[in-house]
Amino acid sequence: MQVRDLRVRFTRRGRPPVTAVDQVSFDVPAGRSVGLVGESGSGKSVTSLALMGLLPKRGVEVSGSVRFDGEELLGLSDDRRRSLRGAEMAMVFQDPMSSLNPVVTIGVQVTEVLRRHRDMTRAEARDEAVDLLRRVGIPEAQRRLTDYPHQLSGGMRQRALIAIALACSPRLLVADEPTTALDVTIQAQILDLLRGLVAETGTALVLITHDLGVVAGMCDDVHVMYAGRLVESAARRELFARPEHPYTHGLLESVPRLDTPRGVPLRPIPGSPTLTRDWATGCAFEPRCTRSDDACLGGPPAMESVRGHGVRCVHPVATPEDS
Repeated sequence: MQVRDLRVRFTRRGRPPVTAVDQVSFDVPAGRSVGLVGESGSGKSVTSLALMGLLPKRGVEVSGSVRFDGEELLGLSDDRRRSLRGAEMAMVFQDPMSSLNPVVTIGVQVTEVLRRHRDMTRAEARDEAVDLLRRVGIPEAQRRLTDYPHQLSGGMRQRALIAIALACSPRLLVADEPTTALDVTIQAQILDLLRGLVAETGTALVLITHDLGVVAGMCDDVHVMYAGRLVESAARRELFARPEHPYTHGLLESVPRLDTPRGVPLRPIPGSPTLTRDWATGCAFEPRCTRSDDACLGGPPAMESVRGHGVRCVHPVATPEDS
């Protein structure tokens, strides 16, 4: 998938429009995991819904270019989108309880994808559904087909969502906070499942998360979002070794580390994600940035890229190798 200058604006009668995603560009090669990282409200989930064509049509303006295997997705007919979604592109949603239909059994929700996109009979789809549930680690898969979502634990519901997403062996999988509200053991199992999927099938994975630990263990490339724009993009090792944007640096410093001496306090980012500046008037992170000055005002900073490491900042954080 190639995303170029993606922009999403929400319009409301009598109120100024709100730009949730602005000029976002990145690539998702086959067989690689790409992470979108940022605080709540940075535009990550809206980006994922725009990629999948799941945003409402009323009150939403989506522009730019999203190409999947060379085919432009923005502006596609509903029928063509439905033929791609589920078969070639799939999504694991953030909240498994609200994403699964509470009044329909797990078996029906898995088999309907198989019957719609793979033209299976009811019996064939049921057998395949059992195999899918086993593949994602759900015990007693045959019996679970008749269970409703509320009868499953949070981890099992998330696994059922992944089984639905994998039903047609999609070439692109978008996972929006797939480990939210799960305990650390189940988180590790879910991430191992996704990691194995990419390795075994060559599926391209877009992983949306605020957890930098998940990114460190899963992603090949990382894009950091703030106030709807990408502020830093780099390969995973490069980003963690040499974070250059003050926001990325702040995110890393606010995470507890095992090698930090006892009693050393965390260094949180000042302010809150709602304390931003309009990109048209300068860097959106400027009100929270400890390195800001007048050079940060007047207009949005450009994304400067050196050896594949892009950063949108006029005062990037110096690293020991730079000094």
